[in-house]
Amino acid sequence: MPALTGLRVIDLTRILAGPFCTQWLADHGADVIKIEPPQGDDTRSWGPPFDPGTGAASYYMGLNRNKRAVALDLRREEGRAVLLRLLAGADVLVENFKAGTMDKWGLGAEALRARFPRLIQARITGFGADGPLGGLPGYDAVVQAQAGLMAVNGPEGGEPTRMGIPISDICTGMSAAIGILMALHARQATGRGQIVDLTLYDTSLSILFPYAVNFLMGGPEPRPVGNAHPNIAPYQTFPTATVPVFIAGGNDAQFRRLCAVLGLADVAEDPRFATNGARNRHRRELAELIAAATLRHDGEALAARLMAEGVPAGAVMPVSRALDHPHTRHRGMLLDFDGFRVTGNPVVMSDTPHAAAGFPPRPFGADTRAVLAEAGYSAEEIEALIAAGAAFDRPPG
Repeated sequence: MPALTGLRVIDLTRILAGPFCTQWLADHGADVIKIEPPQGDDTRSWGPPFDPGTGAASYYMGLNRNKRAVALDLRREEGRAVLLRLLAGADVLVENFKAGTMDKWGLGAEALRARFPRLIQARITGFGADGPLGGLPGYDAVVQAQAGLMAVNGPEGGEPTRMGIPISDICTGMSAAIGILMALHARQATGRGQIVDLTLYDTSLSILFPYAVNFLMGGPEPRPVGNAHPNIAPYQTFPTATVPVFIAGGNDAQFRRLCAVLGLADVAEDPRFATNGARNRHRRELAELIAAATLRHDGEALAARLMAEGVPAGAVMPVSRALDHPHTRHRGMLLDFDGFRVTGNPVVMSDTPHAAAGFPPRPFGADTRAVLAEAGYSAEEIEALIAAGAAFDRPPG
């Protein structure tokens, strides 16, 4: 069975960090009950493209597979009562409301901890509940700007640039999954749940590597360096006759092999380039010499030859080529479930497989009736909750 079989997660999250976390848990067998508000997760409308079956945007579809879909209005007392009944049978609650929202509803962390002492509560916010930025809303790009990530990204000498993927959200989602699993492990010894507190701001600072430690050890103010590495040379893209190639000469032996492939034996013997420290001090001269040599080669052929010689190198691929690469298929990283295509979960375990890999997200409110029935509500009570606007089995209106 999948590793997390038997684990029940109540997912109150929307947008990205929270759904990313709970999708990883669901992929490995957790029973994740995604509870959406009456208007649905915001990302249902973040398109095109849109899924013709559910009407949901690709953004939503890529973050919510393997979950059951329930819809409640937690602004209503009846909706909160349903949530409390679901939490009575749950192991984990994940929420990413603006700080203070759960407290306003009488569902604050300490109140839930007193009522459900074994419950793991993971809360994800932009900046946390207190401190100079406490309680402020945090979206990925905003946090990238405030935590210094944009300051080190972009072309050399250019303007700070948002990273092309929502790195703050994704890394926070991964961190939340790790924190939840650590809390579950601790619960085996203590019998008690705990609060796992994640912020996009903290996570973004933690991944500011190696720029933060460079600066803290006396280095200069970090600036964008384009595709180059601040500590290693050569470690950047180089032009070829066809496509750019990223070459990583991570140590002296790799650098010498690189020079041998490119016919640069004299460069390998030059004292300016004998060690990584020396190469880093003369990185511009070195980059010019290597670029002049790589321009004579086909990019993909050069990357293949370098890799065969033990020099890490890769042709810069468009997304379409990366998704269609034979190794992508070999690793099972492109899933297709009756036409629902999505990238897979990268955590591969020898004895516990993924759960129903590729199972698509459920339509809005599709599992509301079944989940409420499991929680002990009668058919009449479920109808009353739906009629009152506290629960939904389809989009309102």
